[in-house]
Amino acid sequence: MKKIKIYTLPMCPHCITLKKYLKENKIEFENIDIEANEDAAEEIIKKTGQSGFPIIDIGGKIVIGFSKEELKSLLK
Repeated sequence: MKKIKIYTLPMCPHCITLKKYLKENKIEFENIDIEANEDAAEEIIKKTGQSGFPIIDIGGKIVIGFSKEELKSLLK
């Protein structure tokens, strides 16, 4: 299985939905709370040029936002 890192904000509704989806489907992931980890926030924003969350890193492939269809496709 591909390693998944997600960059999220605690009160972001899309971030909450993403984490719930991953847990319900028993998909292991590393959650990086960018509110608590400013260095990680700066790093991922520099890397992607995006400031919208969640940001998903699946084995080096970056996805901005949460789409079940796109996530399923990338995890195959």
